[in-house]
Amino acid sequence: MSLNALLPLLMVLSSLLVGLIIFFLPEERAGIRIALNLAAAVLKLILVGVMSWGVFFYGLEYEFRMPLLHSQELILHADALSILFVTLSTILWLVTTVYAIGYLEDSPHRSRFFGFFSLCVMATVGVAMAGNMITFLLFYELLTLTTYPLIVHRGTEEARRAGRTYLIYTMTGGVLILTGTVWLHAIAGSLDFSYGGFVSDLVDEHRTALIAIFVLLIAGLGVKAALVPFHGWLPQAMIAPAPVSALLHAVAVVKAGAFGIVRVVDDVYGVEVAANLGVTGPLAVLAGVTIIYGSIRALFQDDLKRRLAFSTISQVSYIVLGIAIAGPLATIGGLVHLVHQGVMKITLFFCAGNLAETLGIHKISEMNGVGRRMPWTMTAFTIGAFGMIGVPPLAGFVSKWYLGLGALEVGQEWVIYVLAGSSLLNAAYFLPILYAAWFKLPTDSWPDERAFGSGETAWTLLLPAVITAFLTLAVGLLASMPFSPLHWARFITTLEYLP
Repeated sequence: MSLNALLPLLMVLSSLLVGLIIFFLPEERAGIRIALNLAAAVLKLILVGVMSWGVFFYGLEYEFRMPLLHSQELILHADALSILFVTLSTILWLVTTVYAIGYLEDSPHRSRFFGFFSLCVMATVGVAMAGNMITFLLFYELLTLTTYPLIVHRGTEEARRAGRTYLIYTMTGGVLILTGTVWLHAIAGSLDFSYGGFVSDLVDEHRTALIAIFVLLIAGLGVKAALVPFHGWLPQAMIAPAPVSALLHAVAVVKAGAFGIVRVVDDVYGVEVAANLGVTGPLAVLAGVTIIYGSIRALFQDDLKRRLAFSTISQVSYIVLGIAIAGPLATIGGLVHLVHQGVMKITLFFCAGNLAETLGIHKISEMNGVGRRMPWTMTAFTIGAFGMIGVPPLAGFVSKWYLGLGALEVGQEWVIYVLAGSSLLNAAYFLPILYAAWFKLPTDSWPDERAFGSGETAWTLLLPAVITAFLTLAVGLLASMPFSPLHWARFITTLEYLP
């Protein structure tokens, strides 16, 4: 096996093997468990760095193939798009690992949690690096199975109920994707992803079938991407521990759904073919509706994590909107938001977890004056919130700028109104939180205040939030620098739109 084939395989196996080992570790062997998790995350960073360098500067292909089904193979392929998603996942998983270590300290079932945590990493990396629809579907369903135990980790009736809802939604979505994939295989044969898609020769003979397959695939992927009306599982899943919520919203589940939609539009159908079939317009409208709907619902949530959940429903659809507009600049905006939304949203969930763990705060109505008690946490939260609103020069501003320019480029002016309305709604549900935290007088006592020495909370909880808040600022300020998310999104879009 060549080195170029080995690297994608190692990306998947590193988390798989670590997860299996952790399952058998006694609870008291925390040092070994922590070392294994951190070592796997660092190894992934090294591997993705090597592949990024090879793809960008030398045009190398990193691909592992193994026979899987009749005429179909399991393919792990590192192209520019997969590297964008894998890099996001790897970096954020490292900081989430540190956060989870602090969050779950002295709690029961840590080996079970971190075992499934590592398997969830494996599934997400597999989704990112899938080279065809069969491989994508395999890891996509593994992601469902590995995240379910994390959602129900607390074992309460509410957690089990949320887990059941999650399974009903996601398994139904999986059936739709499977149906579309089998149908597509029947008429196309090969299911390998390729820039510009692989169905252009089938349009004349199978136009109606291709439209129906597109609807099946997008509906199935739309469940995890939380598109309206498939979003109902996401607010309920907020019963999960804060590290799991961070994973669901910023790295794994919703991002896997959005990433899958990007793959279908760009690398199964191709933007031109999808537009010719008339499916990108309705998809853009659905994304626009989801953006506004999620923002409006967020306005009326007093529970902090539920407000952030509805914010995610809105914000992830920016990715879908950018791809569906079907223009180079809009595609750049959608792809860069894949990264920017992850960095901003994980910051907000880390901070929400800090408030809950340190002061017992779960509701916005309990946050009066909390900025004076936990200034570092609320500074990080403020940066994440301003980024979501789109305040320059933060990450969210860059995404919205390119989406707006992309809409004008292809004559879709209505998108500007969606972006403007969404930004106003973002401000309407984030600014009252910031005002209460920084300017209102503190309450007499917090619901469950705990002491962390002279600091505001444990460093394992605070450091990840500070790091991701810094990244929210850095990727905006340094957007024009080489290897920035924006630079990489431009690189991908150049490949997608090559004649």
